[in-house]
Amino acid sequence: MIAIGCDHAGIDLKPHVIAVLEELNLPYRDFGTFTHDRVDYPVYGELAARAVASGECELGIIMCGTGVGIGIAANKVQGIRCVMCSDCYSALMSREHNDANMLSMGARVVGSELAKMIVRTWLTATFNGERHARRVAQIATLDAGGTLQP
Repeated sequence: MIAIGCDHAGIDLKPHVIAVLEELNLPYRDFGTFTHDRVDYPVYGELAARAVASGECELGIIMCGTGVGIGIAANKVQGIRCVMCSDCYSALMSREHNDANMLSMGARVVGSELAKMIVRTWLTATFNGERHARRVAQIATLDAGGTLQP
């Protein structure tokens, strides 16, 4: 299951993301928002991120005006590796090298067709493991409050 969430600035991009999920036959849970009324993006970033961190959802896709704020909020939830992407190469590398479990996009930054390409690329990529697994483990150490310094 894929968690999706957005604020009022990202709501117009959400149907395009859902179209890709449906094209790929991936179930999803929409954590809102559901109207154009002004809301606070951290609320929806957290809702989607907690669903991913708990295992309720395997991955998450979130949107706001730039993708930055909602992505920062999601990354404050332990266990989340949310990447903000506005290109397909970064989306691919974030999955292959960083095992990103959430994708953040900006509705005011990417158009609907590019967003669909990014989502499709991100969802179909897989983690390469090997040398990258050590680095992802280091990120997990930092996420848990540890240090990499001797």
